[in-house]
Amino acid sequence: MASMTEPKLISGNSNRPLGKSIARRMSMHRGMNVGLVDARVERFNDQEIFVEVFENVRGEDMYIIQSTSNPANDNLMELLIMTDALKRSSANRITAVIPYFGYARQDRRAKARTPISAKLVANLITEAGVDRILTLDLHAAQIQGFFDIPVDNLYAAPIFALDVEHHFKGKLDKVTVISPDVGGVARARELAQRIGCGLAIVDKRRVKAGEVAEMTVIGDVTGQTCIIVDDICDTAGTLCKAAEVLMEAGAAEVHSYITHGVLSGPAVERITKSVMKSLVITDSIEPSEHVKSAKNIRIVPTAPMFAQAIMNIWSGTSVSSLFDAETLGPIYEGMYSRD
Repeated sequence: MASMTEPKLISGNSNRPLGKSIARRMSMHRGMNVGLVDARVERFNDQEIFVEVFENVRGEDMYIIQSTSNPANDNLMELLIMTDALKRSSANRITAVIPYFGYARQDRRAKARTPISAKLVANLITEAGVDRILTLDLHAAQIQGFFDIPVDNLYAAPIFALDVEHHFKGKLDKVTVISPDVGGVARARELAQRIGCGLAIVDKRRVKAGEVAEMTVIGDVTGQTCIIVDDICDTAGTLCKAAEVLMEAGAAEVHSYITHGVLSGPAVERITKSVMKSLVITDSIEPSEHVKSAKNIRIVPTAPMFAQAIMNIWSGTSVSSLFDAETLGPIYEGMYSRD
């Protein structure tokens, strides 16, 4: 049954353009103005975070839009303090919309005497008073189990499938989806099945974190248009190296589809100088001007999907329906035509 109150959005500072885009999309679908709740989220001189909400939120269904991207600690604290402000203002339900869930790569103990930081972050968010999580392409699916509250994990694969079908129309028989490591095979296989093409793997062996010793292509990519699929691109070292290895193995060209463009340090420079013809990322993390101006980086929007997911949560209807490209096609308003 639909809620009697309208959904209300509030955005932190991590990705305000995405928050505004989600509000615009919801306004279009609702046929009424859906704006961001008027609030200030700022810092005192000693960098303590302060939040003040200027509108009445008593009994409201609230959605906080906040990626916990760089600076991860500041953005996480903003999320926690905004949650506390809304909870103390008697909001009825608080959903944290976290397009990029920071600390997700620390989902297990890889060595002795190390933390499981993703679990700690889950505890902090839950204890702050969040009632539900909406996120995109968690680095590890088991992170959903770290929460004792409902977690809706959306997938970029349906959007990527629409994009690939549009940009490689008539050439899909020459496309091979590539997993950049053995651990990402399930993600790559899902996209390959959606677009009906082959699958190959780049097997990598690391000497230490951030340093790849050797890469081997498992599968035949000769004459193929290779599409590397992954959830996170950080410094882009592994991604650019994988593209080189694929070209050496006979690939015709290489493109990459990455959900979260962390793109730290020398990443953008590496990508622009690499053999990759294009890198497609989402706007789950606000792209810098450097990223926007890069000649071979393209950004696909997530606002249509998040807006629909928020409305589905609010109305009590299925969120998993958004896993289907057939459902997302109309939501993306002909941006990707199947004609």
